[in-house]
Amino acid sequence: MILYADDLAAMQNSIEAAGGRIVKPAFDFPGGRRFHFADPDGYELAVWTKA
Repeated sequence: MILYADDLAAMQNSIEAAGGRIVKPAFDFPGGRRFHFADPDGYELAVWTKA
């Protein structure tokens, strides 16, 4: 799945609404933007966009 910049904020909201916790807010990295979150079970995952 490829997300666009507008979708990144919506994805953060969806994750928090589902009980997830944002571990590292959205930041720039070579190739796009990403953020890290922990799901309700404590697993840390990342979501990113392509530049």
